[in-house]
Amino acid sequence: SQAAKMKLKHNINPVLLQFINFIVLVYSLVTYIPWYILSGSKQAIAKAKQVKARPVNNKPGGAYRSVNSLHCLASVLYPGCDTLDKVFKYAKTKYKDKKLLGTREILKEEDEIQPSGKVFKKVILGKYTWLSYEDVYIKAVNFGNGLAVLGQQPKTNIAIFCETRAEWMIAAQACFMCNYQLVTLYATLGGPAIVHGLNETEVTTIITSKELMQTKLKEIVSQVPLLRHIITVDGKPTTWSEFPKGVIVHTMASVQAMGAKADTGNKQPSRPVPSDIAVIMYTSGSTGIPKGVMISHCNIIAGITGMAERIPNLGEKDIYIGYLPLAHVLELSAELVCLSHGCRIGYSSPQTLADQSSKIKKGSKGDVTTLKPTLMAAVPEIMDRIYKNVMNKVNEMTSFQRNLFILAYNYKMEQISKGYTTPLCDSLIFRKVRMLLGGKIRVLLCGGAPLSAATQRFMNICFCCPVGQGYGLTESAGAGTITEVWDYTTGRVGAPLVCCEIKLMNWEEGGYYNTDKPYPRGEILIGGQNVTVGYYKNEARTKKDFTVDENGQRWLHTGDIGEFHHDGCLKIIDRKKDLVKLQAGEYVSLGKVEAALKNLPLVDNICAYASSFHSYVIGFVVPNQKELAELARKKGFKGTWEEICNSPEMEKEVLKVLAEAAVAANLEKFEIPVKIRLSPDPWTPETGLVTDAFKLKRKELTAFYQPDIERMYGTNVK
Repeated sequence: SQAAKMKLKHNINPVLLQFINFIVLVYSLVTYIPWYILSGSKQAIAKAKQVKARPVNNKPGGAYRSVNSLHCLASVLYPGCDTLDKVFKYAKTKYKDKKLLGTREILKEEDEIQPSGKVFKKVILGKYTWLSYEDVYIKAVNFGNGLAVLGQQPKTNIAIFCETRAEWMIAAQACFMCNYQLVTLYATLGGPAIVHGLNETEVTTIITSKELMQTKLKEIVSQVPLLRHIITVDGKPTTWSEFPKGVIVHTMASVQAMGAKADTGNKQPSRPVPSDIAVIMYTSGSTGIPKGVMISHCNIIAGITGMAERIPNLGEKDIYIGYLPLAHVLELSAELVCLSHGCRIGYSSPQTLADQSSKIKKGSKGDVTTLKPTLMAAVPEIMDRIYKNVMNKVNEMTSFQRNLFILAYNYKMEQISKGYTTPLCDSLIFRKVRMLLGGKIRVLLCGGAPLSAATQRFMNICFCCPVGQGYGLTESAGAGTITEVWDYTTGRVGAPLVCCEIKLMNWEEGGYYNTDKPYPRGEILIGGQNVTVGYYKNEARTKKDFTVDENGQRWLHTGDIGEFHHDGCLKIIDRKKDLVKLQAGEYVSLGKVEAALKNLPLVDNICAYASSFHSYVIGFVVPNQKELAELARKKGFKGTWEEICNSPEMEKEVLKVLAEAAVAANLEKFEIPVKIRLSPDPWTPETGLVTDAFKLKRKELTAFYQPDIERMYGTNVK
């Protein structure tokens, strides 16, 4: 079984193991009946086995809908709240003085010199200070009015290029109220991509931070001729003499002060209607220049209605930690779900998230420890990192500690796969690991890319909470599917949300058909009110990716390949763009190869590559520094980190490890990489080789490693 494959290996004396197993059996029998009666798990087990979605008709390729919305798809969160400004007004009235947005104060900043001579900035942070729903509402109203004083007109574009923080959300709410179209750009986009987004949307105003203004905007302002106003959210920058004539720099506070003084009494503000564009979200796409996705008010509301339905008992007791880019649809949707349900949102960043994070001074507390969130969203890259860190710590334990952890881990894995809980293991063994995320997490939401079964199971076991795996695209306002909290199966993304329906379309070239047995397979099409308007100023691409059926229903062609299981849950099995036909005619799914090898301790990241002119697969690997250095030591190889990575000898050693893992993962012989390039430098969004959600940018990686590709597919290779 899959659970047996994911179990950790121990080295316990067989006789002792038999005795331990006997004790565990007795414990299980004694505790089973009281647990079954008291825990309510009876219902959870029953729910996990229920059918979650059904096709609306019996024809092949018929759309699947959630059993909770078979007859009518949900599209509105609260009656009458059909635009985002109405949703916020409703929440403000209902939760008035409740805390909404929290930010930690910076007590001290200092430079720490590393042994290598590099200087790292470290911070000591204080408590979270909070703005209530009422505070945020007033700040947003004033900011919206202030932007009007600066000449911003309804239904015109305004850009935000800023890190995830409270001011981002305040600025967004101001734009939703005044019907300004918010253009969002990732803080990690490269210069040319930012210039493209700003010029294509013809913005005259950009909202940013002091740091991004100095590091990114300063160099490119001269290439954005229409730009007139730059608004910094965190006070005045020290120097601004470099800006071209005609560009004025304001602070957010000064714009809010203008808005508070402005006489808006006799002027009726222009409120949005549901079909108006709320956001033009530039995707950092894994291919080509970024595309602006036009998302209307009703698209976002339908999407967050669907998402909220999958999180049980969502409400005022919940605290969400916001640290992913708000320019990403996953984070924006998650925060809007929280804002509309009375939850608190505490802001963080990947550099200050945990006690061990890079910017947190040793001995001081990271954000999760201070905030103790109950809800958290993560991309697989971050979860994979936590998984590897914990496993490295386990390997460093004494033999007794390690075997105890492994026994508890394997025992809990078995219990989870049967739908049972393990309160004793949770409090005695996994409490310490759980504290890494603050100790109170009750639901972890994962999206942005596929999460491996091993990582998902690890998060379930060690963090003692369900991992809701979701599937959605910017083009579907982030909504598509999310697994239900009592569904502990791995590798699937759940049933369609109540706001949308999903059907599978035949893809003949890849050999996927919606008549396949036992599961129908094909390209995933998402339909519903959450399917967006299309791409900004890109009619040709909009026509290619979106279609409208005879009933007026809008469908998004995702390019992903999925299969529906008997209970109505979807599994992503391939991607059209990831399928390469080798010289001999075999099809290789690059994503499948990467998924099989990505979780090895030796591998921090991997990109598989194949060419139709050759008969084998190659790969680029970012090795784990600690693991590779240890392997080099065992093999007697001496040298710097770069020398180890550039060594053909070490490439061969790593290939052996990859080949073993590939065989264990049942990859076909032609799918196993034959040659690799070890990269001494990690791939981060700043390098432009991965997106903000850490998805591989294949085109950029191919260009970057072109000399290595030519070497690995050398003319002397037959």
